[in-house]
Amino acid sequence: MNAILFAQNNAPPTGQFYIIIFFIAIAFFMLMAFIFFAKYFNLWIQAKMTDANVGIFELVGMSFRKVNPNIIVRSKIMAIQSGLGEKDGVTTKSLEAHYLAGGSVPNVVRALIAANRADIPLSYKRAAAIDLAGRNIYEAVQTSVNPKVIQCPDPSQGRLTIDGVAKNGIQLKVKAKVTVRTNIDRLVGGATDETIIARVGEGIVNAIGSTDTHSEVLAAPELISKRVLEKGLDAGTAYEILSIDIADIDVGDNIGANLQALQAEADMRVARAKAEERRAFAVAKEQEMIAEVQENRAKVVESEAEVPRAIADAFRKGNLGISDYYHLRNIQADTEMRTTIAGTSNSRREIAGS
Repeated sequence: MNAILFAQNNAPPTGQFYIIIFFIAIAFFMLMAFIFFAKYFNLWIQAKMTDANVGIFELVGMSFRKVNPNIIVRSKIMAIQSGLGEKDGVTTKSLEAHYLAGGSVPNVVRALIAANRADIPLSYKRAAAIDLAGRNIYEAVQTSVNPKVIQCPDPSQGRLTIDGVAKNGIQLKVKAKVTVRTNIDRLVGGATDETIIARVGEGIVNAIGSTDTHSEVLAAPELISKRVLEKGLDAGTAYEILSIDIADIDVGDNIGANLQALQAEADMRVARAKAEERRAFAVAKEQEMIAEVQENRAKVVESEAEVPRAIADAFRKGNLGISDYYHLRNIQADTEMRTTIAGTSNSRREIAGS
């Protein structure tokens, strides 16, 4: 009982409890206000002092929309200070929309400022579209004002020269520099550096191949530039070609002579193959003739073997007498003697033996 009475005596009055809660709420509100002003007040003051017209509630709304207010405010201030305003499409909503679409708001604003200073017609809508297409619009405007030089061929691709062959077969190794300026109207959908390098390389090879001798190109390298520029190589690209300058020309191999040597070697191999074919055919023909001779010899031997039979048959039938037989033998002996004198007895004997 004593403990209960002690707790009741020490409990704070109800009015004091609410006062404490009230002061805690005020302190929390002041803390939140301090954080709020610390986060947005500086940006709001900057926008207010530069006529950027970005309200404090707009800044709060940007945070809820996951938009970085620092980028939007500073980009708009940069545009306003450069003479661009809402009449040019640079509004807070348009900048927020471009940011939410994944674009680079500072790049677009810088590009608009650079284009405005250089009197290049460029609207905010076109600049934002080019930026969203993945092109660096600020770099494109810079290239329009200050043309850039493209190395042809590109050394980073591992090729150092463009090789062409004149009509006399001499190879020329060429390095070129292409000065280009960005064409804003063709930036979206236009080809870039790789296409320019490929077209210029093709044109240089064609120009060298059109000359009768390599000495013509060495004497007047500008012939290559003129012929290449006449082809309109910048059609369909994001650039306008201002000039093509030949930086270096070196004489390479005698491609014509090498090709002729290779052709001569190939012709010689073909001739050897044909000669070998004819030799094989002759050998085969010789073997056929030898076989035919052996066949004819066999026929002769066979025919000579019939002679004694015919003589014997003639004796039996009484068509041949003894005198006729000896007369025939004398003729054979006389023939063998003449053959021996003529030096052909061996062949006859071979025939008789076979």
